[in-house]
This record gives sequence, C-alpha cells and structure tokens, in this order.
Amino acid sequence: MSDTGGEPEATARLQKLFEGHRLTPTQRRIAHCMVRRAADAPFLSSVELAELAGVSQPSVTRFAVALGFDGYPALRRHLRDVVPAADAPAEGESAYNEYQQAVQVEIDNLRHLSSVLADPAPVTRAGRLLAASRPLLVLGLRAATAQAAGFAYFARKVHPDVRLLDEGGTLLADRIDAAVRAGASTLLCFALPRHPREVVEALEYAQGQGLTVVTVADSTFAPVARHSDLLLPAAVGTGLAFDTACAPMLLGRMLLEAMCDALPDAQARLEEFDAKAAARGLFVD
Repeated sequence: MSDTGGEPEATARLQKLFEGHRLTPTQRRIAHCMVRRAADAPFLSSVELAELAGVSQPSVTRFAVALGFDGYPALRRHLRDVVPAADAPAEGESAYNEYQQAVQVEIDNLRHLSSVLADPAPVTRAGRLLAASRPLLVLGLRAATAQAAGFAYFARKVHPDVRLLDEGGTLLADRIDAAVRAGASTLLCFALPRHPREVVEALEYAQGQGLTVVTVADSTFAPVARHSDLLLPAAVGTGLAFDTACAPMLLGRMLLEAMCDALPDAQARLEEFDAKAAARGLFVD
C-alpha cells in the first residue's frame, strides 16, 4: 500500500461515499476493506477487492449496485475521478509470503489509525467521559473479550471502580442496571467481528438506561455504530484464519492514556501501586 500525504483525504471521501447506505454485513466488510486500502482502491479489480475483503466476486458487484452504480467498473471509474490516488502499484510489487502479508496489513492499519488521530479530539473526549464515570463499565464479548479485559486490567490501576462485562446472558442487563444505580454514566465497548447480537442489544439497552456509549470498533460501518454515542474506528486484519487486532489494542491503550490525563490522581495511584508491588515482591524484574 502506498504511503502518501493524500491518504487521509482519500479515506474521508470513501467514507462519505458509503454514508447513508444500508449495507449488509458482507457489504460493510467490503467498504471497510476499501477504506483500509484507500490509496489502492481505485486500482483494484473486483477479483482483487473480493480476495482482500474475503468475499465473493459477485458480492463486490452487488456492493457497487447497492451504492447506486451500474456495476463495479462504474464504481472504480468514480473512485479514480473523486478520490486522490497515489501512484498505481507496480505490477508484481508484492513478494511477501502470507505471514508477511498479515504483518503488512497490520502496518497499514496502524498507519490509517495514525492518520485518523491527526484529530485527537474524539479520543480526548472519550478519556474525559471514561474518567468521569463512577463506576465505569467495560464491555467486550467473544472476539473482543481480550481487548476489554486488557483495558479493564490497566484501568483499575488508576480508576476507582471499573466493572468488566465479558460474559453475555440474561445477567448482562442486570449488571448494567446495577452500575447505573451506583452512578455509572459511561460504558466503553470493544466490538470486533463477528459482531455478537448480544453486544448490539446490550448497547441499545445501555443507551436506554441513560448511559453514554463509547465504542472501539473495526469500522464506522460496524453494526454497533447506531447504538454508539462516540465511535472510534480501528481496523482489524482479515488475512489469517482468525482476525488480528493490533490497531484496536493500541487504540485501547490510547484511551487509557486519555483517561489518565483526565484523572487528577492517576499518577498518585500508579505510584501507590508500584510501592505496594515492590513491598510484596510482586514482579521479578
């Protein structure tokens, strides 16, 4: 993927092209892939795009029609007209094996995240919301469990009351109710594909109880978007048997940093933890 200064603009124009369309999960996957590969999108054939997105070639054609074009060639012509593109990739440019390709995709995802963070205001706002919530709910089910648990583990070192929601079922709404009664104002959700129905339903319920929902998701087109007050996108890699999520993990750490900045006693809490850990011989290093 070409690394150019025009890529953030290309990404923004692609996202605007997709806005307002009711896309199927497969079509959202294609849209997400095109946003992630914004500089290359105008040069990709339907077969190449299908392979990158992990869908069928007819799905790409149906995706173009859903956007209002006669077919994929018309969509690609449109992209070449309106999306600033870098130089076309040289023929045979990629000589990576499948494992290297997976790494390169994650590098591209991180570059895209960096371009999005040129405006730090959404992350700063999210950090303030998380810091102000007592207690703070952190939700992540199935593929997103590790992201939510990792955030909660570190957040507890500086935030006085963090409650991890990493199991679904009928008790999920009860735990949201209990947190609201205790004074919670914000729920942080990590949402990664494939998106469990329970997560979408939990976010809808949380909003109905008056909670502000901050979501880290793989795409602005994710099913959780309509039930998120503040959505922060971070792409996942899809080239391996199981998705890779370096960008969502890093974005989670950035939210921790923003939350620490908004907590006046965060540094004191960290120093207290370090002193207790040393006294207990908790770590060997």
